[in-house]
Amino acid sequence: MVRSSHESMHRIFGEDFALFAKSSPWLDVLFAQPRTATPLPTDVTEFKVLERRVDLLLDIEGVDGTSYVLAVEAQGRKDMDKSSSWAYYAAYLQAKYRKPPVLLVVCQDESTARWAERPMDLGPPQWPTLTLRPLVLGPHNLPLITDPTEVQKDVSFAVLSAMVHGRNPQVEEALRAIVSATKDAEEAPVTFLDILELGLVGTPAAQIWEILMTMDTSMLRGSIARSLREEGQAQGQAQGQAWALLRLLEFRKVEVTAAERERITACMDPDVVERWYVRAFTAERGEDIFTEG
Repeated sequence: MVRSSHESMHRIFGEDFALFAKSSPWLDVLFAQPRTATPLPTDVTEFKVLERRVDLLLDIEGVDGTSYVLAVEAQGRKDMDKSSSWAYYAAYLQAKYRKPPVLLVVCQDESTARWAERPMDLGPPQWPTLTLRPLVLGPHNLPLITDPTEVQKDVSFAVLSAMVHGRNPQVEEALRAIVSATKDAEEAPVTFLDILELGLVGTPAAQIWEILMTMDTSMLRGSIARSLREEGQAQGQAQGQAWALLRLLEFRKVEVTAAERERITACMDPDVVERWYVRAFTAERGEDIFTEG
């Protein structure tokens, strides 16, 4: 079964056709910005006996006159069978479209990324018939974007970076930068934020993103924000913030007494709850959030 995080890791390249070219400097190879990009059917089945599908397939025409078929694969773990599958994709795409195939593998795990980027030989060891060389984007070579100004310059690249670094302990700073850069935008980039939400599923960053969304459900329009905004309209802003505060304390494993929990949920002043929320990021005990300084 295809997981939502798997879907997001390749879908983002279909939403921003230039994203691969923009990412290529971190692969130590340069591809020109696309002049055109045409989505192609992802079915690469040669015979009906065995169905094969690549995650995303794009027909790229570069502004510099180059032309190639880009196959994007999201890879969550090491899979020794991929060497033959990917080699099949490359040969099939070359034969069908008469254009050079480029295989891009996107990983959230550094160990998987390192495995995927090594040359894969097919054939006897004394004379490999074919050597497969995928291009791989992962936490080992893609920078973590933590500056809101940089996020504003290229939201799709920042979202890709955050998804790839979903298991990085510093990813919270990147997620905060995305929130800061997009909450005041006249038109929030809903599609990319939805992709980010799904792309973080199964990583520690997913809970951080959910907590960030609860603090101001009007600033973004992802599915978390939409559901929380509807709930917040019924509960009131202060109650919604109190719920986010308790989730944050739970996430940081800070113990909260029954009296402290009651004080938090009973407060109807959003400004007060927001001050408590800020203190919760460094609090060692539940009572610390009520203390100035």
